[in-house]
Amino acid sequence: MQNNYFIEKQHCKFLKEETTISGYKKLEEIFENHNYKDYRWINASQIMVANWVRFKCIFGCVSYGKKGSCPPQVPSVEECRAFFGEYDQAVIFHIAKIVEKPEDRVAWSREVSKELLKVEREVFWAGYHKAFMLFMDECRLCNGCTGTREACVNKEDSRPGPESLAVDVFLTVRSVGYPIEVLSGYDQEMNRYAFLLVE
Repeated sequence: MQNNYFIEKQHCKFLKEETTISGYKKLEEIFENHNYKDYRWINASQIMVANWVRFKCIFGCVSYGKKGSCPPQVPSVEECRAFFGEYDQAVIFHIAKIVEKPEDRVAWSREVSKELLKVEREVFWAGYHKAFMLFMDECRLCNGCTGTREACVNKEDSRPGPESLAVDVFLTVRSVGYPIEVLSGYDQEMNRYAFLLVE
């Protein structure tokens, strides 16, 4: 009896893994159709959440208190940690760019965010109802932000960046072999990272 139960349990696990792998192939087609070819699957538990990231937002970021998807308009660090704990898998998208002028970064970030939203929607339509994208940057969909979630004019599309949810992007992406360094000038290539959470 116990052996039959064990075999049945293993068989169900195999079927689940097979279905998951098959589903992920469909998702990878979506990524690549949107020209995101440099990505890695990770277990969502590999996303590192740290208090120091929130402190850097509070004491060092000019967007603090001015964006509807940045601190303090976002959940606490503990709530963020619990949020990531509700997911099995995540995808890290590596997005590299050199911009000629500092102001070019905002327009580039906006266009990337719009494309990432399309990816999230297609993943949702593919049957992954918990799909949630974290932009590679703070939300820049609007030219000016109202500064609060309540007054946000783009609630459906607005998403936080990983740092807004206290993600230690440096530690997380380095753990899977991706490059990331502190840059000293705009003539250096930026290695930016967006995260897609899926079940």
